[in-house]
Parts: sequence; C-alpha cells; structure tokens
Amino acid sequence: MNKVYASAAEATADIPEGAVLMAGGFGLCGIPENLIRALRDRGVRGLTVISNNCGVDDFGLGLLLQRGQIKKMISSYVGENKTFERQYLSGELEVELCPQGTLAERIRAGGAGIPAFYTATGYGTPAADGKDTRWFDGRPYVLEKALRSDFTIIKAWKGDAAGNLVYRHTAMNFNPMMATASRITIAEVEEIVPIGALDPDHVHTPGIYVQRLVKGELYEKRIERLTTREEV
Repeated sequence: MNKVYASAAEATADIPEGAVLMAGGFGLCGIPENLIRALRDRGVRGLTVISNNCGVDDFGLGLLLQRGQIKKMISSYVGENKTFERQYLSGELEVELCPQGTLAERIRAGGAGIPAFYTATGYGTPAADGKDTRWFDGRPYVLEKALRSDFTIIKAWKGDAAGNLVYRHTAMNFNPMMATASRITIAEVEEIVPIGALDPDHVHTPGIYVQRLVKGELYEKRIERLTTREEV
C-alpha cells in the first residue's frame, strides 16, 4: 500500500464535514502546519477537534477557528486565542475542557483499546460534573472515557514510505499517542527517507499506525509567546 501522498491537500481530501479530528502539537510546537492549512483551504466545517490547545488567532488551529470550521473543541489549554474566547462566550463554539494529564491518558487509552479509566484528577471540580465517581483505597476517583477520532493529523521530523516516524525533541508531545487513537492517521514530515534508513530502535511511531504520509514545506515554527530579557 502506498502511504506517500503528493500534497497535504490530497492527503486530507476525504475528511468530511462533521468529522472528529485529533491534531498533534503543544502550543505551536510540533503542529502539522501544512495539513491545517489544507483543511483551511478546503473549508471543511463542523469539525470536532481534539487537541491540547487551539493555536493562536492567526496560526495553527486558530486558522480554522477564524473561518468558523470548528464546532467543538476538546482541549486542555485555551488561553492564547482571543478568537476562541469570543466564539465560546458567544455560543458559537462548544468546549469540553479536560485536565492536561487526563486528556493525554484519554487519548492513550483510546489507542490501547481501553474504553474508560478512573483518575483522581478533577474530583470535586466542574471537570467531574455528571461523571461516575468511586472510592478506591480511601480516595475518590472520576471515570473518564477514552478518546478516539475519525482522522488524526500529526507532525514528525522524519518518516519512511512505510509510515515509520521519528519525532524531534519537544514535538514528541501529543503526536505519538494521537497516532495510535485514530481510524486514519495522516502524518506530515520534514523529510521522507527510504525504507530501512531509520534505525528501528529510534522509531517512535511504527508505520502500522500511519495510513498516510506527506512531506511538508514552508514551516514557520513560530514561538507562541516570545519573552526576552531587556538589555542592560
């Protein structure tokens, strides 16, 4: 099976209206820039997006927010996006906030075939509203359901034609676990290498989890919040 696609547009062409979509990255680090732009250009709407955050106003997943393409966000951190804030407060955007570690475990569980799990995180807060709670060894726990998606878009450093992926540094955030929790995983990479060129011991995501691969281009790799020390 040929997993290499000619462009991000071709790789995302069948993502339908109303799809559940996972998007890798943390802040603006390790986000699939080209795949996000392809979805923006197609104008596909009604998306439920599972991602740690929603980019910034004019970059990352914020590009989809600007055009009203996201119906619901399941995420952990949303503090850097004024468009997100405005749409949520106006009722345009449905939001399910989830503690960051719980979000990661819900995705990991989805990839491992575990339908739900109990965690102490969130007990006694609005995060536990409407959820089953039980006591284990004298401590209360909240039942959290696993997350899976129709499509996942992720970013890696290198990949081979079989879909084996290697991430670089902090791009190993939500990308590896999201690759396992989807019906179709689409990975964009900075370099496609021949099969056999990657050391098997250094592969982070085995190709069995990846259905489509595309070489990205024109990476901006922005800094989400630039802080510098004043010159003395």
